[in-house]
Amino acid sequence: MKYIVTLNGMDYEVDVTELDEAIVSNVAPSAPVAAPAAPVAAAPAPVAAAAPAAVSGTGTPVKSPMPGTILKVNVSAGQKVNEGDVLFILEAMKMENEIVAPTSGTVSQVIANKGASVATDEVLAFIG
Repeated sequence: MKYIVTLNGMDYEVDVTELDEAIVSNVAPSAPVAAPAAPVAAAPAPVAAAAPAAVSGTGTPVKSPMPGTILKVNVSAGQKVNEGDVLFILEAMKMENEIVAPTSGTVSQVIANKGASVATDEVLAFIG
């Protein structure tokens, strides 16, 4: 049986004899073979991605540095925190990342919940 095989942009005619296993007996460059034209279908209309709802709060926002999933929430509204305290554990790329308080103060609002998927720069909480 003869086959046309394309390898690195070059077409080769391959002659294969059928036995218990395939044995390539002859490999020779062949004339370029034109690919059949694929029918052109109308592209589907783009679907707008749902933008996260605008979040407003008072104080310094604590934002997600990368997309991921919230594994743990270590704070609640009204809790006092110091700069550098771990507020959230974010799983991203199979790694656990600590999201720390950018400033000292009182947590005025916690927006992210355990198990929530968050995007880059999404507000997780506010520290007033």
